[in-house]
Amino acid sequence: MNDGDNMDGILVIHKEAGMTSHDVVAQLRRILHTKKIGHSGTLDPQATGVLLVLVGKACKALPYLEDTDKEYVATMRLGERRDTDDIWGEIVETKTITPISDLKGILDTFQGKIKQLPPMISSVKVNGKKLYEYARNHEAVERPLRDATIYEIEVLDEAEMKFRVACSSGTYIRTLCVDAAEKSGNLGCMSSLVRTKVGRFELKDAVTIDEVKEGKVHFHTLKEVFDGYRQIAYEPIQDVYHGKKISLDCEESEVMIVHGEDVVAVYKKERGRQYRCARGLW
Repeated sequence: MNDGDNMDGILVIHKEAGMTSHDVVAQLRRILHTKKIGHSGTLDPQATGVLLVLVGKACKALPYLEDTDKEYVATMRLGERRDTDDIWGEIVETKTITPISDLKGILDTFQGKIKQLPPMISSVKVNGKKLYEYARNHEAVERPLRDATIYEIEVLDEAEMKFRVACSSGTYIRTLCVDAAEKSGNLGCMSSLVRTKVGRFELKDAVTIDEVKEGKVHFHTLKEVFDGYRQIAYEPIQDVYHGKKISLDCEESEVMIVHGEDVVAVYKKERGRQYRCARGLW
């Protein structure tokens, strides 16, 4: 556990409630004795579930993991609106609850491509300033609608208003709760959130911080993480390490160049069979 400089790969962490994603990274830096750690896809402090943590050379792959699809299990509460759109914020309005007779029917209307108003506590930038900074200063600002895609949505418990949603990166589940409540004639907010999947990694693949402390560390390779991309073993590999343009007989606009068990670079098509190095991962 002390040879942190030789640690490379992706850790699938089960983040617990009450800690920020930054807290997770800070703790892992101490446990693994390495500064080269980052994370993909922030989870709110009170949310739990899958957080991908990149260690060592894997940090270079961060831009290619930020748009990874996600899956969540959430619950919503009716009868109140809060300034954070979840139960951890301040109540700003209450209203008598109108019982929902068809939660599935309401949630199904959000399947496909949708527009969402980002929460005021999000880090979306407007005029160079993050929304949560406006909220902190009690400043009003017009929020831009954001595109999101809901691939699947399923009611798990009608009474608890618990549902599962598979969605694109950048989807706000708290906003989905607010919008679904509004569609039913209610005020509402999110009351719990568990991220159950990021890309191919599920909650069952994840380990807690305490388990990492006990030495239960499994680093997933970039080869595993990028299994959705075309992976090509190219020779001479030195051309790739030198960042040279190469010729490939394939149609994909973006490919991963592999050498042995390692993904060493991302190459993008320029024209015809010519590809250029977009990012070295060695």
